[in-house]
Amino acid sequence: MVADAALEHVSSVLKPAIVNHSVRVWLLADLMGRREGIDAREREALAVACLFHDAGTSDAYDGPQRFEVEGADAAHAFLARHDWPEPLIQQVWEAIALHTSPGIAERMGTLSRLVRLGVLADFGAIDPPKGEDAEELAESLGLYPRLDIETVLADAVVAQALLRPEKAPRATWPGGLLAAHLADREHTGANPAF
Repeated sequence: MVADAALEHVSSVLKPAIVNHSVRVWLLADLMGRREGIDAREREALAVACLFHDAGTSDAYDGPQRFEVEGADAAHAFLARHDWPEPLIQQVWEAIALHTSPGIAERMGTLSRLVRLGVLADFGAIDPPKGEDAEELAESLGLYPRLDIETVLADAVVAQALLRPEKAPRATWPGGLLAAHLADREHTGANPAF
């Protein structure tokens, strides 16, 4: 499965907290997608999108663009090497590039919406799925501890933006993190803009 190769790859380049977050996002988004009846190919695309959604925070993909775009480009290249059809690769790219864009990601298609909802659920901004399979989901999520993800992720985004401010434009999530850091460089723990 391409999803297995994606997990192996992101595990080799991302910090453990970010890998665990990405897997939790996958588990949450996959359950939501299964409840909506997405097919096997869409589920695999969703897995890759979730696993790569923060790949742009890694040193391996620390290019000049926002981390969301760098991660989307990394997933595009990864899927192209696996001979995926371009329209499906584009959906994965959009899901990753837009995952920090509230109100847009939710309207750009199934993958974009599910990745965004998975991220929101993992960070507690929305309730995780409930129902008969919720206990199994909670057990699966428990296998991937948070490892202070809010601090680790924000610090990774800010560290890149300090070196390349263009990676954190104003009025974006990375821009908010950078502005909060610059306003209080002595702050420790989770970035208040998180």
